[in-house]
Amino acid sequence: MPNRMIACLLALFLPFSASAAEFEAGKDYLTIRPAQPTNDPARIEVVEMFWYGCPHCFQLEPLIEEWAAKLPDDVNFLRVPAVLSPRWELLAKAWYTAELLGVTDRIHKALFDEIHVKRKRINSEPALRSFFVQQGVKGEDFDNTFNSFGVAAKVNRARQLTRNYGIRGVPSMIVEGRYRTSATEAGSHERMLEVVDYLVEQARKQR
Repeated sequence: MPNRMIACLLALFLPFSASAAEFEAGKDYLTIRPAQPTNDPARIEVVEMFWYGCPHCFQLEPLIEEWAAKLPDDVNFLRVPAVLSPRWELLAKAWYTAELLGVTDRIHKALFDEIHVKRKRINSEPALRSFFVQQGVKGEDFDNTFNSFGVAAKVNRARQLTRNYGIRGVPSMIVEGRYRTSATEAGSHERMLEVVDYLVEQARKQR
């Protein structure tokens, strides 16, 4: 076989082998032991652990939005506020308050912008209440939900997941309750999402 033809054939196969070896366990992503249960066993679960006070989470948000918009139907993408210390609980409660009130679309980006673009200090319940009211939420609805058992239970669950996933910093991404990656492991936010796509494909094959 002519050398030129051999070179062409090798060129066809090289990208696939390079892709298969591109991401390594223990380097680009870590294995969670024991694996954690997922919310919907019928779909591949991807969780973003974030905190509104984190500038890296704010920078990741446009990339996450674009990435999530293209996800196939068999992938279930969830956001979970990390609770690494008592100081993080306030903004975790903000996420779940918005979720239970059905105003996540209105609150999520606006709260990131309030903290990182407008440089407002949202570090107390009154400050958070004022922000929600500015976004069109009734003060009474905020009070009843923010201090509800439902929000408290969800924050406790988020705290437990933060611990069980082995989260040390945010943003971090969890796939199928079994794998964890972040920009620290992957090298950048963009590459982190590539690692997540790779892990989703691995989970799909394992199913």
